[in-house]
Amino acid sequence: QVQLVESGGGSVLAGGSLRLSCVYSGYIYRGICMGWFRQAPGKEREGVGAISSSGVNTYYADSGKGRFTVSRDNAKNTLYLEMNSLKPEDTAMYYCAAGAKGASCLSPLYTFWGQGTQVTVSS
Repeated sequence: QVQLVESGGGSVLAGGSLRLSCVYSGYIYRGICMGWFRQAPGKEREGVGAISSSGVNTYYADSGKGRFTVSRDNAKNTLYLEMNSLKPEDTAMYYCAAGAKGASCLSPLYTFWGQGTQVTVSS
């Protein structure tokens, strides 16, 4: 059974930084990407960033380009999201996902999801 467990969320002031982690267990086919998504109250879940199985290729939504960095350590079964220069509009529940099924790694068509970690950015 695949499990994804996020951590690292919290409350920060605008301009601050957070590093989210997602530890995954169980069999996850590593031939496809893993991703980070977020969902704010009343809004649809949106892709933030994703990374290929090797870690060579990364993909970012416009909202996070230049501020967010996705990385992975396959030896530790861990996915990371480094977030800098945080803005109040980054406030959301952040989820990691595995088992991409869509044509784009930033599409929310993933098989497995974590429970989420809350990020709150205040001005």
